[in-house]
Amino acid sequence: MVTQSKLFSPNKTLLIAGKVVDLSTQKVMGILNVTPDSFYDGGRYTRENTYLQQAEKMIVEGADFIDVGGYSTRPGASEVSVNEELARVIPVINSIKKEFPFAVISIDTFRASVAKAAVEEGAGMINDISAGELDAAMYETVSALQVPYVTMHLRGTPQTMTQFTTYEYLLKEVLEYFHRKLYQLNTLGIKDVIIDPGFGFAKMVDQNFELLNNLERLHILEKPILVGLSRKSMIWRTLKITPEAALNGTTALNTLALLKGASILRVHDVKEAKEVIQLMSNL
Repeated sequence: MVTQSKLFSPNKTLLIAGKVVDLSTQKVMGILNVTPDSFYDGGRYTRENTYLQQAEKMIVEGADFIDVGGYSTRPGASEVSVNEELARVIPVINSIKKEFPFAVISIDTFRASVAKAAVEEGAGMINDISAGELDAAMYETVSALQVPYVTMHLRGTPQTMTQFTTYEYLLKEVLEYFHRKLYQLNTLGIKDVIIDPGFGFAKMVDQNFELLNNLERLHILEKPILVGLSRKSMIWRTLKITPEAALNGTTALNTLALLKGASILRVHDVKEAKEVIQLMSNL
């Protein structure tokens, strides 16, 4: 019997920092926020000993990518200057590549200059929450760098996105958004694109569940799908708990996302995500 997880897994390989990554087997992206104000782990990994320990933990637990971010994108997050973002992420990428040279690093940024500096330092892919909307130079930068690019659905900015949650037809509008973005990226010769529906970004709790329930319909875009549900408010608000208590809910929704064809799980908790993927592979 062919399960949904196998049916929807794209037969797709990416070349990331000289390493071939086969996305026909689902992968895990470990989150490494080096910020003081991220919604769950803000302030935990701002010193070298702490972020290297966390990077090592994720690698040992089987993380396929480490996503380094220096700008909190939680609703209402404070603005961070380009120089401050660079000062946060570049030393981290440098240290990780020095200690763990085979680690595959993603840079979580919407700024082209930060993306460029990070790739030059050793990052192998770019994870952009704004799909190029917040920096007009991003697409040309990605084209010049020729690295895989994660493009996410977002309205507004991290500071304003809660004001843009009204949709007439959510799924239709998300699909139209990605069709436009993929056309622009293809025109610039950017082929290795991963789409992220943007759970929690300019979406209310019920809209997040609607999007997850229809996730398989995004396969019409013929691109791998990255899902970032880890400890999001759609979980802890629904269960009336805290982000710290939302691991079980994260695992439950990640299982559903895999059944609906997610290629990459972006998570705070690598071990649990890898276990879900291992179990699902036996169905």
